[in-house]
Amino acid sequence: MHPPLHDTAADLPPVVLDRRDGPFGEVVLRRRGTRPAVYEIIANGCFLMDTSDGRSERLLVRAALGALPADRTAPALLIGGLGVGFSLAEAAAEPRWGRISVVERESAVIDWHRAGPLAEISAGALADPRTELIAADLVGHLRAPGTRYDALCLDIDNGPEWTVTEDNEGLYSPAGLAACAARLTPGGVLAVWSAQPSAAFEEALRNAGFTGVRTEEIAVARGVPDVVHLATRGA
Repeated sequence: MHPPLHDTAADLPPVVLDRRDGPFGEVVLRRRGTRPAVYEIIANGCFLMDTSDGRSERLLVRAALGALPADRTAPALLIGGLGVGFSLAEAAAEPRWGRISVVERESAVIDWHRAGPLAEISAGALADPRTELIAADLVGHLRAPGTRYDALCLDIDNGPEWTVTEDNEGLYSPAGLAACAARLTPGGVLAVWSAQPSAAFEEALRNAGFTGVRTEEIAVARGVPDVVHLATRGA
């Protein structure tokens, strides 16, 4: 999902802390270095994210809040993908959010946060009384009937054009975007993390009836900037 950004830790061989076989394949937690340690999540041999930075994951949540109407009180937030916990930590640090729901399909990732090294990022946020952790597949969760949210912050892939598993492709399809809109309150915001800009996804958002479609960038150490695609559900 997120390109690795290491300093001296990049020169050291990674240490595997846990390896699990789940319903979507193998997931691995690795550590690089010790001062500070950098933790990495690998899925089916593909690097997903690590704890070396986190600016773009935090921007995902901040940008969604900033795009909401100013008079929205205690908005409800759904974060798609627990990851290494930066987005959740950002949300819990902001008192303006109301209910904070996090959907994560990998039980191993949940365990690494509840009783593993990733707790140093997320323990306080998971203990926040506003936080609800939902063990489920995000695509299925959004398509099922349920409560609505004022913001959806989704970070489960490298981006709309670079998914971790084929099942995730449905999230960015017309039906998937319609499901996102149905789970948003009028004026609610959809924010989607991506490792690169996607003009095609912006067009898909407009075709799905979203307004205010735009992309915010954040520079990374190398390569193209990370981006957050933003869109608003009409009233």
